[in-house]
Amino acid sequence: MRSQQQQPASQRTGSVRSLVLCVAAFTLVAGSTILPANESSSSSSPASLFGNLLGRTDQPLTQYRALRQMHAATDTGKHEAWLEAWTELKDGHFSYEIVSERGSETVRGKVLRSLLKREEELVNSGNTERGDITDANYDFTEAGRDEAGSRVVQIKPKRSDVLLVDGRAVLDAGGDLLRVEGRLAKNPSFWTSLVNIVRRYARIGGVRVPIATETTAKVKMVGTSTLKVVYDYESVNGQPVRISERRSTALAHTAAR
Repeated sequence: MRSQQQQPASQRTGSVRSLVLCVAAFTLVAGSTILPANESSSSSSPASLFGNLLGRTDQPLTQYRALRQMHAATDTGKHEAWLEAWTELKDGHFSYEIVSERGSETVRGKVLRSLLKREEELVNSGNTERGDITDANYDFTEAGRDEAGSRVVQIKPKRSDVLLVDGRAVLDAGGDLLRVEGRLAKNPSFWTSLVNIVRRYARIGGVRVPIATETTAKVKMVGTSTLKVVYDYESVNGQPVRISERRSTALAHTAAR
């Protein structure tokens, strides 16, 4: 097989585009919400079971400001970049401001910046419900406990969609969501396969928020590509995040790796 340098320009462009599509899909899955059922529900359906496992009807995440740290790379080391940006959701509007970036200009421009731009377009158009973890998009099945003793619920997409994950949700003993992990229900493009994702959550100010996303994918003519995104919240639902909460969230993420 020819090396990356020997590939025709059209093939190299296609490979980069495939990575962009993967990253866009990762972002949407990462931003998906969970809408638990009311605890008082008497239904024994899997969806209600999943909702009850997640606990009481939660205060939704409607507003935040967070520093997002992003890193994308291929296993060959030929494509790698880092980017930091302030991201904000307010009054249903998502915005971002890039504060630093380094590494491959191709990855920065066609992957990391494109990721933020795509998220801005989708959130601001109100077109994110396709990725929500609800009974409209998934079937849920109780699956016992994992090796750490956490409760596990299998989540099965009801359709083939790049915004959905075929995998499982892991919850603590109290029914709080710790992470969602699995494989994308549909490859973002011909160029990608085996797209795996781990999405980690924590509570800040009583609100469940995503704190990190780790993703790997096979990209034709590029190799294994990885994306890591970490969120450092400054405020959640209009309330400043205490330093102690920021530290505990960072420690939880570090311990999970």
